[in-house]
Amino acid sequence: MPQTADVAIPSDLEIQVTRVFDAPARLVFEYYTKPEHVSKWLLGPPGWSMLVCTIDLTVGGRYEYVWRNDVTGVQFGARGEYLEVVVPERIVHRERMDGADGEVVVTVGFVENGERTTLTTTIRFETKEARDEALESGMTGGMSASYDRLDALME
Repeated sequence: MPQTADVAIPSDLEIQVTRVFDAPARLVFEYYTKPEHVSKWLLGPPGWSMLVCTIDLTVGGRYEYVWRNDVTGVQFGARGEYLEVVVPERIVHRERMDGADGEVVVTVGFVENGERTTLTTTIRFETKEARDEALESGMTGGMSASYDRLDALME
């Protein structure tokens, strides 16, 4: 049975989403960072597919994702740069999404406890207004749906 993703608001500029997986950190990290896996789970709500998934998982390396709504054909993307990579413990990257003002800094932690891994994603926005817009957009629900797919892929 899938775990639930817990959403917290640690500050006026941040959203934090935490999810526990029944898998070791090395496996969660691999599925979180390899394009052949990411393109299958990082899709948000049902009805979206990923057209582009490139990842250069090195400090200064870049990534790009482009999604398409399978019904309407609408596309949007996200791209960014890795600021810190510690395999299999931590990733920090800067990201800009199509249509969004400004950029965010995303910190992802992978903490293993036995055969379980807690994945904590902290997204830091430039303004409280940008953070609130992201919360209102349903972003955390899309993250939860994506994490459910990630969990199923690792089984």
